[in-house]
Amino acid sequence: MKLFVGGFPLDIAEIELVKLFNNWGTVDTIKIVRDKKTRKCKGYAFIEMTDQPGAERAMEALNGYPMGDRLLSVKLTIEQPADQPPVHKPASRPMNTNYSKIQKPGTPLKPKRPRKIV
Repeated sequence: MKLFVGGFPLDIAEIELVKLFNNWGTVDTIKIVRDKKTRKCKGYAFIEMTDQPGAERAMEALNGYPMGDRLLSVKLTIEQPADQPPVHKPASRPMNTNYSKIQKPGTPLKPKRPRKIV
């Protein structure tokens, strides 16, 4: 079962979160989300636990748990099925394919340049 964990201190190590969640079940994987450029922690992570009862116990025990000056938020993630492609919605209005030149009223038309003869 995959859990969303947010609200922990930005300087926390993965091993600290694993130790905290291992009190209620076995942690399979952990992914602390970081900024791509600066590599700084964004303050949330995804933890996958091996069994559902352990994940539910951890969710009940750690949701609202104080960590430093912040409170943990632990929620169950809703996974999208990977075998279905994303649904693309059509544009809300049809595109105008009439490429006529828009001219302000009262302005004279510019004469076209003559074609270059080769």
